[in-house]
Amino acid sequence: MGSVESRIEKLRETIRHHEYLYYGLDAPEISDAEFDGMMRELKKLEEEHPNLVTPDSPTQRVGGKPKEGFPKIAHSRPMLSLENVTNEEELRDWDRRARLLAGNGAEISYVCEYKLDGMSMALRYGGGNDGAAHLVRGITRGDGTTGEDVTGNVRTIRSVPLSVSHAKLAKAKLPAAFEVRGEVVMPLAAFLKMNEEREAAGLSPAVNPRNAAAGTIRTLEPNIVARRRLDFYAYFALNDSGESLFQEQSEALEALAAAGFRVNPHREAMNDIDKVLAFVNRAEEKRSDLGYEIDGVVIKIDAAQVQRRLGYTGKAPRWAVAYKFTARAGITKVEDIRVQVGRTGKLTPVAWLTPVFIGGTTVSRATLHNADEIERLGLLIGDYVKVERGGDVIPKVVEVVEDKEHPRGDRKFEFPSHCPVCGSEIVKTEGEVDYRCVNADCPARLIESLLHFSARKVMNIEGLGDAVVQQLLDRGLVKSIADLYWLTEADLAQLQHVVTTRDKKTGEEKTRTQGLVGPKERRDLLGEIEASKKQPLNRLLYGLGVRFVGERTAQLLAEEFGSMDALMAASSEELERVNEVGPRVAQAIREFFDEEKNCALIEKLRAAGLTFTAEKRRKTSQLEGLTFVLTGTLPNLTREDAKARIEAAGGRVSGSVSKKTDYVIAGEEAGSKLDKAQELGVKVLDEAGLVDMLTGAL
Repeated sequence: MGSVESRIEKLRETIRHHEYLYYGLDAPEISDAEFDGMMRELKKLEEEHPNLVTPDSPTQRVGGKPKEGFPKIAHSRPMLSLENVTNEEELRDWDRRARLLAGNGAEISYVCEYKLDGMSMALRYGGGNDGAAHLVRGITRGDGTTGEDVTGNVRTIRSVPLSVSHAKLAKAKLPAAFEVRGEVVMPLAAFLKMNEEREAAGLSPAVNPRNAAAGTIRTLEPNIVARRRLDFYAYFALNDSGESLFQEQSEALEALAAAGFRVNPHREAMNDIDKVLAFVNRAEEKRSDLGYEIDGVVIKIDAAQVQRRLGYTGKAPRWAVAYKFTARAGITKVEDIRVQVGRTGKLTPVAWLTPVFIGGTTVSRATLHNADEIERLGLLIGDYVKVERGGDVIPKVVEVVEDKEHPRGDRKFEFPSHCPVCGSEIVKTEGEVDYRCVNADCPARLIESLLHFSARKVMNIEGLGDAVVQQLLDRGLVKSIADLYWLTEADLAQLQHVVTTRDKKTGEEKTRTQGLVGPKERRDLLGEIEASKKQPLNRLLYGLGVRFVGERTAQLLAEEFGSMDALMAASSEELERVNEVGPRVAQAIREFFDEEKNCALIEKLRAAGLTFTAEKRRKTSQLEGLTFVLTGTLPNLTREDAKARIEAAGGRVSGSVSKKTDYVIAGEEAGSKLDKAQELGVKVLDEAGLVDMLTGAL
């Protein structure tokens, strides 16, 4: 056991080191494949020796789902907002006030830090028997006095240390119990990827990375938080009473970096307001090249003693201020409007602009989102428009400029009737604003289709990751989902990638080209592709990427129709008879199978030998096909117990009442769901009535 325990601890130490290099310093020393290999070995050893698993192991970042919401936690000291200034005059006024309050003899120096556009967070660490400090709580800002305990979600953020070793505590001069405050941000690349996933699920895209970070950290599913690569940047170190641990803010930042926290490298200490203004100007020039959003610069008085002397107003500290950048905007001409096809098949109109310089970048394109947005703007091709680059990643048209210097355009934009990439007829669902290409093999959306098709819960082709899929497409080896089933080992041997390493002593970067997948991995991948042919029909249906058809709906369709052919031949009315399939879902299914290119794809998959039939589900109990809604507190059953018993008897439990609801099970303190049931005439039962039904069903 001793050697195993030693190996596990060595792996953890090495993985933590490389996590810090990658997520804390953006300076990886090993390839992703090498890192993944160590993580796989650690997981395997921990599975074989569960008694050796510790809460701060790198494998334990994704915790369980909170039972119900997030508990409220009081802050050690209020998390206040900052006063804002927007120009040089206002900043100099703030500097004069600060110096006056500090007294004539006080020496004033400042620390300037980029103002990250994210979500404030407090992390509490406590000492353990091993001499290290371990993450105990992650708390949102909330109302400034009380926040929400989101520890399970914070643990998934790779740049948050789950523990700080005794050696690092000593180096940073931190006690065993301390609090770190900082900002959770979503990098721009992660933001774009998340919006693509939202659109694929039929959801509206997030407005900006700040809102996306806040929404992500408050989701009740830690595995979702883990998939969206959030970052945490630390900027305060407090004791467990909420007081500053260091005499200077600059010292605190250095200590946090030494302890393994990610601290923004763009920070400087200075004693002159002119130097502060120069820092602000440099920051505004760099903001477009950072990979994350900033909306200004935070200026703090460096000395904690002076901070205490200046104190606070009712809402903000007097010793710090935020210099907010103005919105980055410009006026230019719309030369044309063209349509781009996204990875989900959505057609997005894009304004082609006379190039204009905005916020350090030349802008020649701006999104128009959809047809409704063009109509709202009253936009014509040839118009002059105001374009902004603010919290949104992609420049957008804000308004049409109408004055004597900027004449109106003369051509109205019309959406094309066919996809500009693959030529398929586009569709627009009634009641929605978006036009879509539903061809699963459209080159514009093929990478997304392949990644979804190969996912673990779909066709389970694990070796088909982003890098492999991208090279398969780049080399023309795959032009359709079905082409996966004709790949050979020789095809996979063509795939290569560039590995970059950094010399520890000199800092010099070196690159080399190597095979993306080795001989064993190639054989494993081909084996996974072959094995996927045996996946049941419901998984294949899910893998086709039909809009609104998720894992459960695919299962219901397979059980109802029993074959791919029967499903393809089903009318909208027949589809709507399936539990949980409404008019919009039925229409999306018909749109998919009415597209000739999708029918051709189905035939290729049939020829490859995939499973096209399923056993039709027979009604086995009186709860089969019935939908229930639970509300209020039941006297004997918990909601989880009631739900489990209903589903075991063939029923379904929904979270909302609608015309499709068959029964509402109401307990004490039943609220709006009971009112809605009575309004719609849905049958209402108490716990005894439910038990009677269950007894009869079983």
